[in-house]
Amino acid sequence: MAALIKGLKLASQIQSKNPALFALAVRNAHGWNKDFKPAKFPETDKEREAAARKYGLHPAEYQPYPNDGLGYGDYPKLADTPVEARDPYYPYDFPELKRNLHEPLHAESDLWGENMYGSAERTRYPMRTYWLAFLGVMAGCLGLYYWLEDYKMFRPVLAKQYARDGKHYTFDSK
Repeated sequence: MAALIKGLKLASQIQSKNPALFALAVRNAHGWNKDFKPAKFPETDKEREAAARKYGLHPAEYQPYPNDGLGYGDYPKLADTPVEARDPYYPYDFPELKRNLHEPLHAESDLWGENMYGSAERTRYPMRTYWLAFLGVMAGCLGLYYWLEDYKMFRPVLAKQYARDGKHYTFDSK
């Protein structure tokens, strides 16, 4: 807490002595979300090269999303590759995210995270095998339920006893 207060005092001193330097330092903060905010769709080759440079891609690799009104602008269209398919032994800057610094995220990165299902590897069996197994188990459960429908299962409990029905045990000494 003391370090935060000390830093705020230092920032206010710098701002009061040289406001232009303070504004320049604040303006040139790199790696923030504002730096990756999509601009308008690139129309010319010069705009495409500038957008590729902005996102750290080679102009030959840069391909923007189509200008269909969804608002992606000049954001690069990256491959639909799940994070789990990336090399786990590569020395990433952020190994827990399998990501490097200033690497552009996929526009739908919430779908491609490691906590989501990704089809990185082929399944062991064809999908129809899994569907047939699922439907077979469901049909078996439904058939078993239908077959055992007449055999009701319940807890063996006597009928509720009330005092009006007859003599019951009491604590009276008569």
